[in-house]
Amino acid sequence: MPTPAAFYFDLASPLAYLAAERVLHVLRGPAEWRPISASDLPGAERFDAFRCAEEREVFRSEMERRARELGVQPLRWPEPFPFDSSLAMRVATYAASIGRAVPFAQAAFRQAFAGGHSLEDPDFVLIAAAACEMHPAAVLRGAEMRATAERLAQSTAAAAEAGVTDVPAIVVGESVFVGEDAPERAAENMP
Repeated sequence: MPTPAAFYFDLASPLAYLAAERVLHVLRGPAEWRPISASDLPGAERFDAFRCAEEREVFRSEMERRARELGVQPLRWPEPFPFDSSLAMRVATYAASIGRAVPFAQAAFRQAFAGGHSLEDPDFVLIAAAACEMHPAAVLRGAEMRATAERLAQSTAAAAEAGVTDVPAIVVGESVFVGEDAPERAAENMP
């Protein structure tokens, strides 16, 4: 039986979006999708830390080129970008608690980076939740529970302890693969 893998993501990351579009097809075995708060990781990419507009545009062009290379839907940048993913990540944590982490994360990533909608807006988070048959009232209640916020914080702390420094990341056993190409590198190292 293959070693179980864990896929760590934050819905605010276009790098995690590109990895999420491939992780189910590339890994040779199951992976548990674990939402974490990337902004609480020590080495996480800060998408608002570009030195100038040109540097930001180079990054965006590179991500758009990579999406074309991978054959995923063209990237459409949400406004604002970067956006505050805190509500979306609490909903992802709630979704994970009811067995809907994968469909919710995929729908939310696509709302943000294929649809160009900021997940700061609760309406787009709820649209993603509805796409995987999660009731809006239950989603909002689940996202506001203290236990949900605590689970997200615990998951983030556990990821950091496992060696995750940014998203996307895949952990297989003791090995940690960070970056947009993590699915392929993890697959090469799976038994």
